[in-house]
Amino acid sequence: MNNGIHHSYRGIMATIQAKTTNGRKYWYIVESRRVNGKPRPIVLAYLGKAEDLLLKLQGQQNKLNFKSFSHGAVAACLTIAKKLDIVSIINNHTKSRREYWSEKPIRNNLTAGITLLLAAIGRTCMPTSKRGWSNWAQTTSCEHLLRISLSKLDSQHFWDLMDCIPEESIDQIELEILQNVLKHYPLEQDTILYDTTNFYTFIDSSNDRCDIAQRAKNKQKRNDLRQVGLALAVTQKDCIPIIHSTYQGNLNDSKVFTKLISSIKKRMKYLNMDIEKHTIVFDRGCNSKKNMQKVKRLKLHYVGALTPYHHQELIKTADENFIDIEFRNSTLGIYRDKREIWGEKRTVIVFVSERLKSGQLRGIYQTLGKKKKKLRKIQRGLSNPKAKKRTKEQIEKTLEKALKGQYMEGLIHYEIEEIEKGRWTLKYRTDKDNLDKLEDRLGFRIIMTDRHDWESEKIIQAYYGQAHVESAFKNIKNPYHLAVTPGFHWT
Repeated sequence: MNNGIHHSYRGIMATIQAKTTNGRKYWYIVESRRVNGKPRPIVLAYLGKAEDLLLKLQGQQNKLNFKSFSHGAVAACLTIAKKLDIVSIINNHTKSRREYWSEKPIRNNLTAGITLLLAAIGRTCMPTSKRGWSNWAQTTSCEHLLRISLSKLDSQHFWDLMDCIPEESIDQIELEILQNVLKHYPLEQDTILYDTTNFYTFIDSSNDRCDIAQRAKNKQKRNDLRQVGLALAVTQKDCIPIIHSTYQGNLNDSKVFTKLISSIKKRMKYLNMDIEKHTIVFDRGCNSKKNMQKVKRLKLHYVGALTPYHHQELIKTADENFIDIEFRNSTLGIYRDKREIWGEKRTVIVFVSERLKSGQLRGIYQTLGKKKKKLRKIQRGLSNPKAKKRTKEQIEKTLEKALKGQYMEGLIHYEIEEIEKGRWTLKYRTDKDNLDKLEDRLGFRIIMTDRHDWESEKIIQAYYGQAHVESAFKNIKNPYHLAVTPGFHWT
């Protein structure tokens, strides 16, 4: 069995050996193995003192000591990793970066391949820091299954061996693992879902060696921290990633899509996926005339989304011509047409998402509440006799700034009345009619595709498949399962 542990041996013979500690003799079951070509004693079990061992053999010992270990998840991960030959694949792409590593880099008798696998298992079962990994491993059956001590696996161990994986080899490692996945687990070939996210880090602002972590709008609202981006393309049914890309945290989705879409097609070819049968599903953040032209040149089929704000005429036409279809055991009103968008005929479907609409309404009412709070503060300031005198133009400028925001135009009306020279009062009200009209314009989604022969239900279903990728992103941001963040490191 090649599990990435650096040893080889022929024939195993276990013996009982004694070890004297503080003048007392203790007995162990020991096995002789070759480590780096030299015989080494490996302790398999602790038996205790001679009198304790005698009582055990005579069955006279009443007191039994039990210790519990977590086993199932670790064993399952190791079994699958062996089946996919993950350790060997990684080791084939490592290279020595230290003078004392003459061949393959090894630390604490572990190769880079088994080290990365152990880190991944830790992330899957109980996310913890590299420093805390060993303490967690002691509570599992990992040592017993691998038959080696893991007590020395500290942060430095992981850093040294991760440093031996050339960055340019990551794509090839991913490809070879996926090829093995397809051998053992035939995946349904139909739709590829693409999406992006970002992860905040605690990488120090003064660290100029790390250029991938940059400041930008963070999806977890940590705009004060540097972040890295992740793009992921997965199969629709099984959510198996076929390619990933980490990128600078300040790049927008459209630029990332431009760079990655060619790599997605290349990866599909290497995996012998039928390009004609597959459809790439992406969100409106990837849209641009340049990107759609590139998708056409690559001869990829697609389902994408359009921004309703940029297609008001289409929204108006759709609003007057909805027809009902059956979708997910309920009735959904849709409008379907062929439109020329960015110089190309595309099938478009317009419908109202009640979930999106309710979310938008919540956001609007929350924003309205905040705007009114600001107006009340301005009111109090104007009524304060000690306040600095201002002109009407100055007050209007302050109010326009306070009321600025998405969907806020025309929702709040105000009146400014002068009560004496330089003294003003403010009155405001919510325009209920405009709010009602806004509610009627919310929740619209526009989907576009070149799959002109697909039924409307299938197109919408493909687009909604993106929720699987978003769910995967939620999992890797969950601190109790497969967590990637936060990374408490400065370098």
